Amino acid sequence: MQQSEEEILDSSLDLLRRLDPKHISKNLETICRIQPSIAEELLSSIDTPLQVSRCEKSGKSYLCCDYNRDGDSFRSPWSNSYYPSLGSEESDAPHPSEHLRELEKFANDSFDIYRDLYYEGGISSVYLWDTEDDDVGPDGQLGFAGVALLKKQVDSSSVNTQGSWDSIHVFEIEPSSNGKANYKVTSTVILDLENDEDNEMYLSGNLTRQTEKKVQFTDSASHVSNIGSIVEDTESKLRNLLQEVYFGKTKDILTDLRSIEPLNVKNQEKLMHKQLIENFQKV
Repeated sequence: MQQSEEEILDSSLDLLRRLDPKHISKNLETICRIQPSIAEELLSSIDTPLQVSRCEKSGKSYLCCDYNRDGDSFRSPWSNSYYPSLGSEESDAPHPSEHLRELEKFANDSFDIYRDLYYEGGISSVYLWDTEDDDVGPDGQLGFAGVALLKKQVDSSSVNTQGSWDSIHVFEIEPSSNGKANYKVTSTVILDLENDEDNEMYLSGNLTRQTEKKVQFTDSASHVSNIGSIVEDTESKLRNLLQEVYFGKTKDILTDLRSIEPLNVKNQEKLMHKQLIENFQKV
């Protein structure tokens, strides 16, 4: 019995959830090659570690994702050009409107400061695009959507470890005539840590959370400030969750599996503990 495209997509998503998250990019590419009919939906549904490219015009690095992709080319937020070049098809590729392009430049400058303060390195990129929202703000502006990307890689040869942190914040802004805007943000953090020495240990996985807020705004620039505040708060919460889920649980498991104390000392402590409980019960 032949499966429908929807069933194939559901099966593929289910399979990707069960495979090793460390190889998510390779597994996603393989499934897209086997089932090209669902490739577009898979690429927009699955978050993978962000790739880094370089803008030839500005000389700056930028992040690549499905939201700035057209075929095999990716748009730079610094020059608004696609690389590799699309040639004569450049004008037909997705670009933000003139107003949004100016706001996109301001957002990239703002998040670049945020990246420097919180990440002390790494790369950030922000991409905006127009939506068909009919709601308008007090200055007649329409709603729009975008994505804020942040990536930090660590390569420490002294302790034979390497790792990466990828943050993907997809947001939609719906302004209203009462001076407030509804901000819908879907945030995903992808964490990957690895010990290079004999591949003894690695941690890999992701967390996704959704946030929705209504916040007062005055102009287009205030949208960037509001999104920045939401991203800052969300990333703080996700960092705490990752610390509890990954490092807390891993520490508990390692403590249970391995002890630095001799076995006879541990057995003596257990015996003393048992005797103490028995003495309390006799009282």
